[in-house]
Formats: sequence, structure tokens, C-alpha cells
Amino acid sequence: MIIGITGSSGCGKTTVSQILKQKYHAHLIIADEIAKDLSKKGTTYLSEIVKKFGEDILLPDGQLNRKKLADIIYHDSKKRDILNQCTFGFIVKEIEKKIQNIYQKDKNSLIVIDAPLLFEANLQKSCDTTIAVILPDTELQIKRIMKRDQMNRKEAIARLNAQPSNEFYEKRCDHILINDENLEKIEKQLHVILSSFEYMLEEN
Repeated sequence: MIIGITGSSGCGKTTVSQILKQKYHAHLIIADEIAKDLSKKGTTYLSEIVKKFGEDILLPDGQLNRKKLADIIYHDSKKRDILNQCTFGFIVKEIEKKIQNIYQKDKNSLIVIDAPLLFEANLQKSCDTTIAVILPDTELQIKRIMKRDQMNRKEAIARLNAQPSNEFYEKRCDHILINDENLEKIEKQLHVILSSFEYMLEEN
């Protein structure tokens, strides 16, 4: 069974994914981590990015300057689309490989794909069900982004504004999970969602 977890930046996708890992023994496939691995120095993916954005997005040691690239794409929707289209093919291929490797060991595995661009990359087609993680408190979301990514308020707001609204995820996902930072409530919501399937996954 494959569950797709999505939502905007700072909404709490990681928290939900970790609960599924700890309580339901899920295998996590995190799109952002894959993207970081793919963009290391010397990779084909990094070469493709440099072709599209130029040598200026590299640090002196040849590594990707993630902050500079983020500044570019979060202030220019056309360049963001260019990066996404370049990225999707690489990430989807890597995720498919990871799914195959997990299923080779255990066909009954629970797999969670944590991907903010789940629908944009058409990864929902690989999922049995999808969950939108929604954080109603926008101010809290901004503070989370600031703390996590070490950026100022203006930068955090720009990043959030460059992403789809909560409504985008709510309309497309099979289930909606409201994150109010109460772990017990989050766990109960997950239990209800998983209980809607033919079998209940074993909990710890």
C-alpha cells in the first residue's frame, strides 16, 4: 500500500510521515531528500540544472548553492516551472526504483511518499491514497519555515505565496488531515483514515 503525503511548506508533512513510520512501520520516501541527493556535485541532474540556470548557481567548490537557486525560483514562476519540469523526471524515476526495492523485500509493505509537488509530478498515480496535511494557522506556518530554513519573514512569506493554497490540496487529495500540533489528534485522524481501507494496518 502506498500513501502520498502532500501539502505546502511548513504544514507538518514530516510529522505525519514520522507517525506512520513509528506506529505503522511505514517505509518513507521523501522527495526533498531525493532531490538533495540527486543535486550533489558531479551528478547528471546538477549538470542539467546548470545548463538551464548557469554557473552562477554553484558555490566555489562546485556544489549547488541551494539558497541562491531557491531565491530565483520563488521570485520567478517561469523559472520555477523550468526547474520543476527538469526535476520531476529524475525524482519520479528514483522514487519508482525505491518502491520496487521495498516491494522486492516485502510485497505487503506500507510505503509513504512525502512530496510537496505530489500532483505536479503526477506521483499520485503511484499512490493507493493521498493525504493533504493542512495547517490552518498561517502565522505558525511562516514561523516554521523561518526556523527550519534559516530565513527572514519576508523570504518565508514569499516561499509560501509561491505555493498552491490549501484548497488546491483539499480538492485533489482523498483525505484531509488537519494539523493543530496536537499529536494525539493527528494520530486519531490517521487511524480513521487507515481504518477506511479493507484491512487495518498493524499498530505498535
